[in-house]
Amino acid sequence: MTPTAQAEVGRWGTPLTARGPKWLRAGVVVSVLLLALVASQTCQKSSIRLDKDQAIAKAEKQVNFTPQRTQIKLLRQGVPSKPFWVVSLSRPGKQPGTFSGLAVVRINANTGKVETVDQQR
Repeated sequence: MTPTAQAEVGRWGTPLTARGPKWLRAGVVVSVLLLALVASQTCQKSSIRLDKDQAIAKAEKQVNFTPQRTQIKLLRQGVPSKPFWVVSLSRPGKQPGTFSGLAVVRINANTGKVETVDQQR
């Protein structure tokens, strides 16, 4: 009698069917992950419809003073994350470290809608 050939058995009794070099399997996994990363970065950048200059102009219309200093940052908030421009507008006061005008404006970078305006009174 000849012994019958049996398939290799994995940890939980399932047959191991993956054949071929491990480097080839690892290369396929890395390629798929790299493709997903490139696709996600491309989609994220294309979803921002309001640029930095437009956001600053829109924020300046929301305050009742002429800002001398402007800071802007793009943040993603929420689940699922949405891009927002957060614009800080200020005008220094007479005393060091004080402001005669200070406001933070949050604008949706996709729609251009002003979400919040926090202004110092």
